[in-house]
Amino acid sequence: MKKIPLHTQIIIGLVLGLIYGIIAIRTGIPSWLTLDWIKPIGTVFINGLKMIAMPLVLASLIIGVSNLGDISKLSRIGGKTIVTFLITTVIAICTGLLLVNILVPGKGLPAETRENLMKMYEGDAGQRAAAAAELQEQSPLQPLVDMVPQNLFQATTDNAAMLQVVFFAIIAGIALLQIPKSKAQPVIAFFDGLNDVVIQIVNYIMLIAPYGVFALMASLIVEIAGDNPDAAVDLLLALLKYSLIVLGGLFFMMLVIYPLLLKSFTKVKYADFFKAIRPAQLLAFSTSSSSATLPVTMKLTEEELGVSENITSFVLPLGATINMNGTSLYQSVAAVFIAQALGMDLSISQQLMIVLTSTLAAIGSAGVPGAGLIMLIVVLESIGVPAAGIALIMAPDRILDMFRTVVNVTGDVVVTTVVASTEGELPDGLLRKSNPFTANESVLEEENG
Repeated sequence: MKKIPLHTQIIIGLVLGLIYGIIAIRTGIPSWLTLDWIKPIGTVFINGLKMIAMPLVLASLIIGVSNLGDISKLSRIGGKTIVTFLITTVIAICTGLLLVNILVPGKGLPAETRENLMKMYEGDAGQRAAAAAELQEQSPLQPLVDMVPQNLFQATTDNAAMLQVVFFAIIAGIALLQIPKSKAQPVIAFFDGLNDVVIQIVNYIMLIAPYGVFALMASLIVEIAGDNPDAAVDLLLALLKYSLIVLGGLFFMMLVIYPLLLKSFTKVKYADFFKAIRPAQLLAFSTSSSSATLPVTMKLTEEELGVSENITSFVLPLGATINMNGTSLYQSVAAVFIAQALGMDLSISQQLMIVLTSTLAAIGSAGVPGAGLIMLIVVLESIGVPAAGIALIMAPDRILDMFRTVVNVTGDVVVTTVVASTEGELPDGLLRKSNPFTANESVLEEENG
């Protein structure tokens, strides 16, 4: 019998984790049993993916830039990538603003619920507000300063400093293009070998993916419930309308905007595209981290979609750093929802400010769980809405974070596929249907059309 495909195993892990979590909070299974003995498996899984994210970005970007051959090609591909990322980000933000202004979810939030939520998350909101205040006190050019690492080795130890590693890798790749080939080749060979080693480590880590996903989902349900089994349900019901609007916007990006991009610039059918990257989407959902999912995303994009390594090694690490369509959409909905709940009417200029700050915040958001909340406070402060208002949306945030990370990762792969197609580095009508993630053997199949 053929081995069960990885995406099926992950789905089974998600479902079983959800079932276990519900049973645990309904039957009174002690929370320490889940948090002390099951959650660590999920933590090990995520840490393994994070462990290889930084060396993969460093090696793949250096190889990707050095393999482009000349600076003009780098500027062309880089220009296409950044412009497409910005366009999709603005579309996501405008979609969120349109939905939240039409459906007005904040007006229906009961005053008692609002007060209870504010009290429940007051301390956490204060900590995030303090972090956002530090960002606001910085110079307007501080993001440019932060992009350049003082110490590369220190930057590689912090996944939140991914942009610094991306900067160094691009500069190093350009330098390799401009020094004699005899001296550049050994360096390129080293990073090429490092890249292959990291990809092989991905295969090892993915062996525990179903168990890690089960542990993450089970512990998430138990943590949300806390000491009161009905707490999570009550909070989610109180904010159901807000959550549905966010999810509606995310699905609009997934099922309308991304398919339009693929249809306009490539010959890849969206059903085939979705099937090809399904394991990466499931991992993004369970880990809530586009950075942790990056190794799997790169491997699937190359082996399933047939995108050349030259493109994936440049566009995907960049996308995991600056492309946050799902996060941007969520921030626009959350900002207006909080203002509505607090009885504040936002002007057109304030909502245009949301578009600007959310776009910039997307570039500065780390691809790790919870980073979007800190950047949301920056957005709130820019339009004069009290930062403490994030307490209103923190209850369902962890679950929504899982969905918006899927959109972030999917957007990265869509843009990568589009850029590859415009550069002639996407097989015409080819999809690689099998790889170590989905079957026992790797076979390249051709499809007409």
